[in-house]
Amino acid sequence: MNYSEVLNIGLGNAICYSGFREGQQPGGKYPSYDEIKEDLLILKGNWKYLRLYDCDPHTDTVLEVIKKEKLDFKVMLGAYIVAEMNNQACPWGGNYSEEELIHNKAKNLNQIQKLIQTANDYPDIIFSLSAGNEACVEWTDHYVPVDSVIKYVRMIKAGAKQPVTFCENYVPWLDKLKPLVNEVDFVSIHTYPVWEYKNIHEAIEYTKQNYFAVADTYPDKLVVITEAGWATNSNGQGIEQENVNEELQMIYYNDLMAWCKEDSVMTFVFEAFDELWKGSPDHLEPEKHWGLFKNDRTPKMVMRKVKNIMN
Repeated sequence: MNYSEVLNIGLGNAICYSGFREGQQPGGKYPSYDEIKEDLLILKGNWKYLRLYDCDPHTDTVLEVIKKEKLDFKVMLGAYIVAEMNNQACPWGGNYSEEELIHNKAKNLNQIQKLIQTANDYPDIIFSLSAGNEACVEWTDHYVPVDSVIKYVRMIKAGAKQPVTFCENYVPWLDKLKPLVNEVDFVSIHTYPVWEYKNIHEAIEYTKQNYFAVADTYPDKLVVITEAGWATNSNGQGIEQENVNEELQMIYYNDLMAWCKEDSVMTFVFEAFDELWKGSPDHLEPEKHWGLFKNDRTPKMVMRKVKNIMN
């Protein structure tokens, strides 16, 4: 099973894109048309496939820029679904009132409907659809039951023509998400060795282990890696400081791209640009430092020295 059969695309460079700059964030100030155009012109030389997470004004502008500027990008578009159940296992808060959960369910339905509408509005740009992101893993703060995800996948498949998936950490695909496997057109996994305390010498082998654990479990399903990356800063919370810097990011990126080419694995690198709005206010918060480019759009070491291995 290959990408042309399932997704009607060829294998190529892919990256997760979110264009929020300093002072911008979801639900607040959004990037302008010109800011997104600047980003996409930076990315177009190295990547053909973009992953977007939410059906929001940011996505609307990205799709508008791609269409108006005639940029050669194809997009995996996601619906960002929020908590429908409390999750006591989330270390940074996963508790909501009953009223909030009821509101969230209505919000999720609207998000799925917007995903379908957007997919139908941009059929030549959007090549696949995701029913959510990291909503079933044990530590998530926006926990959604698997039955709800299945319902959303079925709604999307009934309303849009693009292949449908669900983006999640690799672990739930090995057990909790088994009922979802036959519902989706392909499986999308996330793998982060550095979050699991692996050093750079263990990293690519651990990524391969994560991938093949899922791929070998479902040999008749296409498996895409929709997030894999290496942070460049940490305050020591969750990621050891000595395990992250720009040189280590470059090593992991180059190892990842070489393996993806060798084994024909489509992988969305996480991520294009640092996002300062994420995580805690601490400027060394690791969630803020996954970009291959800094928040001011200057390239990190990997992009100053990258050899476009997959092309």
